Amino acid sequence: MTEILSDEAVAFVADLNRRFRPRRNELLQARAARRAEIAAGATLGFLAETADIRAAEWSAPPAPADLQDRRVEITGPTERKMTINALNSGAKVWLADLEDANTPHWSNVVDGQQNLYDAIRRTITLETEKKTYELNGGPYPTIVMRPRGWHLDERHLPVDGEPAVGALVDFGLYFFHNAKELLERGSGPYFYLPKMESHKEAALWNDVFTHAQEALGIPVGTIRATVLIETIPAAFEMEEILHALRPHISGLNAGRWDYLFSIIKYFRDNPNMILPDRAAVTMTAPFMRAYSELLVSTCHKRGAFAMGGMAAFIPSRRDPAVNEVALTKVREDKEREAGDGFDGSWVAHPDLVPVCAEIFGRVLGDKPNQLAKKRPDVAVDAADLLDVAGTGGAVTRAGLHNNVNVALQYLEAWLRGNGAVAIHNLMEDAATAEISRSQVWQWIHNGVKLEDGTPITAELVGQIEDEELAKIRETVGDAAWTAGRYDDARKLFERVALADDFADFLTTAAYDSID
Repeated sequence: MTEILSDEAVAFVADLNRRFRPRRNELLQARAARRAEIAAGATLGFLAETADIRAAEWSAPPAPADLQDRRVEITGPTERKMTINALNSGAKVWLADLEDANTPHWSNVVDGQQNLYDAIRRTITLETEKKTYELNGGPYPTIVMRPRGWHLDERHLPVDGEPAVGALVDFGLYFFHNAKELLERGSGPYFYLPKMESHKEAALWNDVFTHAQEALGIPVGTIRATVLIETIPAAFEMEEILHALRPHISGLNAGRWDYLFSIIKYFRDNPNMILPDRAAVTMTAPFMRAYSELLVSTCHKRGAFAMGGMAAFIPSRRDPAVNEVALTKVREDKEREAGDGFDGSWVAHPDLVPVCAEIFGRVLGDKPNQLAKKRPDVAVDAADLLDVAGTGGAVTRAGLHNNVNVALQYLEAWLRGNGAVAIHNLMEDAATAEISRSQVWQWIHNGVKLEDGTPITAELVGQIEDEELAKIRETVGDAAWTAGRYDDARKLFERVALADDFADFLTTAAYDSID
């Protein structure tokens, strides 16, 4: 910890905060104002004031050598064992996640940085009672680190008496310690940028990058960033976001789960924008097809990579029937992405790396990517992106029970420091938990009824909580139940799913409950 939190590293992070925290605060205020306009009846659309950017001729810079081929990317938190497993996975890229798959317990924040430091230098090992974990000799995936979103603060590293910006802590510590080392090893400081809602937020990141490189004597443009398009406002500003991040942009990613959460959150008081059961909303829904195809065509028009979404399935070692059904869905999903022109896609488990690699390999052949596939056939307008009503599906009792169960299990694990949790053979992270709890809020506040006509109320959800917690206790056993934080998880769930006001992020609501 002393090495990671050296005086020089902390001073670098403090400088970033003094320079850029005021703009971050203004941009968060702008988010709230824009959302209030939507609630008052304003419509989302492509920006008139940036039409010249969309019409102009410009392109993203060519990618460095170790980012040319991104056909399969494995995601996961920077916990030490998972870091080693990710590096040994055979994927082309590892998304080293300090955001949704990581809880911001201070020990996780600092340990994650240490694990990345060791991983980059190939010195990382782990001894447990059962096994020694070590690197297998490679080749290893390119590391792309994901810091926290702009909305999260970090109280453990205050600057001038105020919490630091979590994103600047994560970025600053990683960049300070590793940028030069990565360059010496033939790679570079690469980042995934989450949760943005506008090109102005992307421009802030661009200025952070420029200043950081200049401060450490690294050529401007060395940093490369891939932006997750995982909010509905950002879907209308894809080209502007790419443009704002020149010369650092690498591509965009279809962050499907947070995107669904964003739609629920943004239109939570609009009865015409009610989503059915989470399981019924797939990438074949018309509004999700519009989003993903627009992302591919936008990226390839500008010479940037288009990265597909997460396959969250966790293979079962005990149930081949579960695996067969789930792997069929994974294959269909990845085949659709490869056919649409995506340059690669995400998986959450090492066993899925060969599946994704094989599917993209069939389409790519001897090419590293599909940048040449321009998709001039794609024509998406605002109505297509907002066509939630065309989804089909229903709100069912089983779907409501599943939302409550997943949210409770995830929040309990999150409070104990685990941000990536295997639940019902899916890798759940903050994004999927956000969908579960925000759907419950949306259904209650819009008077939605189950398929049998039963209205969804806070009282009904409370009864379901009782039932699901009883099932969980029976499954985990009394010892794990007593040692867990299930009572705290229930209180937190009720705060973010049943309260009259809507908490923008469950992670901010939960932050005061952790060390």
